[in-house]
Amino acid sequence: MKQKSTGGKKGGLTGRLLLLLGLVRDGQVKSCFYGVLVSCVAFYACGVRSSKQVQVFHYNEYSGIATLDPAFAKSQSVIWVVHQLYSTLLEMDDQLKPAPLLARSWDVSADRLTYRFHLRQDVYFHDNDAFPRGSGRRLTAADVVYSFQRIVDKRTASSGAWIFHDRIDPVQPFEAIDDSTFELKLAKPFNPVLGLLSMQYCSIVPKEVVEKWGKDFRNHPCGTGPFRFTAWEEGQALVMAKNGRYFEKDSAGRQLPYLDAIKIGFNNNRATEFLLFQQGELDFLNDIDVSFKDEVLDKRGILKRAWEGKIVLSKHPYLNTEYLGFLVDPSNPLIQGSPLRNKKIRQAINYAIDRKKLMLYLRNSIGTPAESGFVPAGLPSFDPAKVKGYTYDPAKARQLLQESGYRPEGPVVKLLTIPNYAEFANFIAGQLHEAGIRVQVEVLQKSLLLEETAKSEAPFFRGSWIADYPDAENYLSVFYSKNPAPPNYTRYKNPRFDALYEKALTENREEEKLRMYQEMDQLVMEDAPVVPLWYDQVLRLVQPRVRNFVPNGLNLLELRKVYIQP
Repeated sequence: MKQKSTGGKKGGLTGRLLLLLGLVRDGQVKSCFYGVLVSCVAFYACGVRSSKQVQVFHYNEYSGIATLDPAFAKSQSVIWVVHQLYSTLLEMDDQLKPAPLLARSWDVSADRLTYRFHLRQDVYFHDNDAFPRGSGRRLTAADVVYSFQRIVDKRTASSGAWIFHDRIDPVQPFEAIDDSTFELKLAKPFNPVLGLLSMQYCSIVPKEVVEKWGKDFRNHPCGTGPFRFTAWEEGQALVMAKNGRYFEKDSAGRQLPYLDAIKIGFNNNRATEFLLFQQGELDFLNDIDVSFKDEVLDKRGILKRAWEGKIVLSKHPYLNTEYLGFLVDPSNPLIQGSPLRNKKIRQAINYAIDRKKLMLYLRNSIGTPAESGFVPAGLPSFDPAKVKGYTYDPAKARQLLQESGYRPEGPVVKLLTIPNYAEFANFIAGQLHEAGIRVQVEVLQKSLLLEETAKSEAPFFRGSWIADYPDAENYLSVFYSKNPAPPNYTRYKNPRFDALYEKALTENREEEKLRMYQEMDQLVMEDAPVVPLWYDQVLRLVQPRVRNFVPNGLNLLELRKVYIQP
């Protein structure tokens, strides 16, 4: 079904784009799209391009976009588009530290229970029919209160409700002191709270628009972001145009964003997506499908000579740990007869896997072998000298198996994985077989595997943990025994770990907090409820014409300062 713009101004670009999207398909979209944009809108230069050149950034979202409502921004595809349409109180800078955005500054009380945010007064919502005369009004602290209350309201059923669960004051957690001052009250100190507030779940939305559309707000978005919603034909294309009233400027005083529009396609075939990129139809590819990696990259992860000068390879540490998990709850009947209940066998599995070989031959060196803890490279507590993980040591693996009393003719261990990771699982099964452990690989659809791990029905499974916010606490929460599944899919429980975790949440000395993080990470490695495989990297293939396209550790799509070179 075609989705219409909800802006206050009818016709013009919106109407003609909707007509365009309804009539063209696939390869026709680009040429027609350019024609409509050029004829319908007077776009102006930002000092980085000709005033007559239309700056349109194209990318493909092969997994589709489920919603444009930030209360449900749980997948990368939704997070990326929400980041263009909405703004949060603060954001993470290049060093993954909290930086001002809607809030120009903030104060923290001595007991670290009250956070007072001082808001910018030059921020306006996009034009929308829900506002008087269709003109977007100024954002106030009441909008922040409404947005956060909406997240925790059970009627919203937001997938982001967990970020405030058991963390905020039960009486009055959110308060507008005046139009430009918002106050957040916590139930107990929680050091990573600023990271939580930078998540797209915490995007600020206007009450009038949400209430006008109800559940249909998912396809009638209205925020304060650098781009405003223009048109969406689900499964075909989504178009966002530059927000001419956006509040940010660059260091030279020029208004952001530089781009005039973003156009997202929804081709679900990775081969076609790669072909469109080769033909210049797309400005970048996020990651590279396994079927093309050997064509583009050598085993060292370097661009092959045939592609040099034609595309730009961008690699950057990504806060994502790929791992195998063990269910370690001794009360669960599934593991009472399983060899995986024995810690020495889990340690042996860790030693039996050659992570460097896996990375070289199956990943083309995209990422780093996970030979330290569960917390990935890119976070301050990551230190291989202080957190010792597992390196490839088949002799040690066999020794541990012998000490455990494990017999090769014993039960077959079943490893559950998803289709995209079947090749990795088979490689690991082969290595474990060499060590004397029989492994059967079972491939499930991702949704089914997630369901089984959430229900503690997967004794041995493939998993990944992508940072929700840039703090090691987010990774260590995976092993806190009081947490359900998710995030504690392994049902790991260690009293010493739990005590350190709770203490770290209130520790305001950075050095001491990092030391506790490292001690917790080391405890996890010794108990081996997981097998860390690799710390990931953001890999992007980018057209040479694209400028200022900077990656980040959260793999957030940042387009505010991007422009297209003529």
